[in-house]
Amino acid sequence: MLEVIILAAGEGKRMNSARPKVLQPVGGRPMLAHLVDTAAELSPDRIHVVIGAGGDQVRSALAGRDLVWTEQRERLGTGHAAMQALPDIAPESRVLVLPGDMPLVRTSTLVSLLESDADLAVLSFIAEDPTGYGRILRAGDAVRGIREEKDASDDERAIDEVNSGVLAAGAADLAAWLGQVGADNAQGEYYLTDCVALAAGDGRRVDAVIAGDAGELMGANDRAQMAALEQVFQQRARRSLMEQGAALADPDSVQVRGDIEVGRDVFIDVNVVLQGRVRLGDGIQIGAGSVLTDCELAEGTVVHPYCVLEGARTTGACSIGPFARLRPGTELAADVKIGNFVETKNARMHAGAKASHLAYVGDADVGPAANLGAGTITCNYDGVNKHRTVIGADAFIGSNSSLVAPVEIGDQATVGAGSVISGEAPAGQLTLSRARQRTIAGWKRPRKKD
Repeated sequence: MLEVIILAAGEGKRMNSARPKVLQPVGGRPMLAHLVDTAAELSPDRIHVVIGAGGDQVRSALAGRDLVWTEQRERLGTGHAAMQALPDIAPESRVLVLPGDMPLVRTSTLVSLLESDADLAVLSFIAEDPTGYGRILRAGDAVRGIREEKDASDDERAIDEVNSGVLAAGAADLAAWLGQVGADNAQGEYYLTDCVALAAGDGRRVDAVIAGDAGELMGANDRAQMAALEQVFQQRARRSLMEQGAALADPDSVQVRGDIEVGRDVFIDVNVVLQGRVRLGDGIQIGAGSVLTDCELAEGTVVHPYCVLEGARTTGACSIGPFARLRPGTELAADVKIGNFVETKNARMHAGAKASHLAYVGDADVGPAANLGAGTITCNYDGVNKHRTVIGADAFIGSNSSLVAPVEIGDQATVGAGSVISGEAPAGQLTLSRARQRTIAGWKRPRKKD
């Protein structure tokens, strides 16, 4: 049996944030969410999360996940935190303990630690700058202890093999060692790392598995370290996009903040942001400066520069932008054109429909090959309720027209420019609503008084 304990009770005071440290975002998601996903890939029997300050926020952020929550009411160190979860763990289980601020650790790295047959195994790495980390103390190849920075001698501070905070041991053994841990140290805390020396003193085998990539074991205690974590995450995410088949004009300028899948020959220009759940089919082009959130775009779709898409879906190759905004509920079929300064929301555009510029299409169903002229708006909101506009196939809506919903425009109907349409526009007919033009003879412009 394998059970995982994630230590997520830290306040993160140096973050200067109202959010607990483990909820600080990396790649658009809380650090803890990344770690829970990685732990779940190990198929453990249970995942225990130890929470403290801001515990309600943490629970809420991971609502719906199959987790066992444990509260650490007093913050007395990592050893004390782990002890809070152990009563709910079967003594015969193997326990993997993870710090909650390690979002980049790979499943394969944790597997390599769990493959150790030592009685207690820790995950270590070689640090270019070991400042702040606990040092791995060895006698030859044997691990004899871990010394926290504040308690280390000058010689011990010179050691570059450091502790990641990840530990694996039998539940019964871990409980016995934690029962012997004291708080006689510089911070007055119960260190989980003290179990290493206790295990070695009992003649048990202790192993430190050195991770090949120190970057994946990075944690964060302040905003600068969060920025460093984000850089590593973004490098991984961009590499994944390119491995899937995307060409990135300037990889360093692309921001990935979610679950992104791309097809072959996708082109992503500079300063693009992809967030949430985004699916891009083969051959899609995303123009410079565009932001896509929770979108699914079909093969061949072109998003021109500086578009903002949220909750949009295309079912065939179409053209969007530049400077277009597609809001949730937008669905575009093949050959649809959404031009510059067009906004859509909860709108379905059928094959070949066009809104080429300066239009608002909300709560609407636009038929095949229909054309919406510049300045067309669907007046869908009466101040309390939303109403729907239905535009038939091959209809032509003249420029600067207002369609007051609920309203229906028939197939091949024409609406004259500048009209306000509040009733049915019959199929195949011209419908318009304008005041009669007149010229006032002798009228003069007002002039300023002296």
